[in-house]
Amino acid sequence: MKITINGQETSFETSLNVTEMLDHIGYQAGRVAVERNLEIVPKSQYDTLNLCDGDKLEVVRIIGGGDHTETSTISDTTPDEDFVVAGRRFKSRLITGTGKYETYKLNAEAVEASECEIITVAVRRVNLTQTDEPLLMDYLDPNKYTFMPNTAGCFTADDALRTLRLAREIGGWDLVKLEILGDPKTLYPRMPETLETLKVLIKEGFDVMVYCSDDPNFCKALEEEGACAIMPLAAPIGSGLGILNPVNLRIIKENANVPVIVDAGIGTASDAAQAMELGCDAVIMNTAIAEAQDPVRMANAMKHAVLAGRDAYLAGRMPKKKYADPSSPLAGLI
Repeated sequence: MKITINGQETSFETSLNVTEMLDHIGYQAGRVAVERNLEIVPKSQYDTLNLCDGDKLEVVRIIGGGDHTETSTISDTTPDEDFVVAGRRFKSRLITGTGKYETYKLNAEAVEASECEIITVAVRRVNLTQTDEPLLMDYLDPNKYTFMPNTAGCFTADDALRTLRLAREIGGWDLVKLEILGDPKTLYPRMPETLETLKVLIKEGFDVMVYCSDDPNFCKALEEEGACAIMPLAAPIGSGLGILNPVNLRIIKENANVPVIVDAGIGTASDAAQAMELGCDAVIMNTAIAEAQDPVRMANAMKHAVLAGRDAYLAGRMPKKKYADPSSPLAGLI
């Protein structure tokens, strides 16, 4: 019997079911998802579904790219201090990614330093030749952190839908991040296709946070179609340019009834603080931490920047003035 696994034709002397196939290639059923001839195979059928000659299989896993995990329980706080998305409540308003780190160990240390609770993860094929390579879940416990699968690298609606359906099959995750990219150079979102894909995911029961342009009209349309959070970019993904259009971000936040999370382009702590000072509900970042000279220290800096920016927003900044206004009264000078 010949079947194709992740694009590689493989021969077997006898027929076998999905569990036996996974044992053969060295992967645990609980950590992967299997697609057979473009149809996801439910885990409940792994022991009973016999594979056939000519079948084409995709076996994927979660990698660094982010069963519902238990979220934090917050008590004795005011609503302003809670970050709530899709009915889940979190202490931290910082979301981090899991890509570009030199090792999963360093990634885990940075995540711990950031004190974030949500991490984005990507879905990729398993490695058929190196089954003993480390897995993200060996270093970041999905029972401690909320894994948010994303569609990083997807340029079409079909690819995005397949990715998120497979992610849900791996771990039961339905809080997801949708992004459909327009072109490899700018990685700007393809908004019309993103909006249509969102509608499909909502019908399938996903809670969808959406990476989007900083167009206030599109952001409102995403909310109206059921997005649980909108994630306008600050600047191109991975650019570190900071917030290029604070005016639009402020308008988006003023118009929104769901969380607004600044996504993409954050470069350093002052960028994160600025996003929070504009009133945004959270900040998501990956490259700013992963490509810092000291990722763990930068993760700690980002944690404090988000906290400081949020406090400044809640405190209400002083008005800007055209001329000097002395702090001490001029009357009674000696």
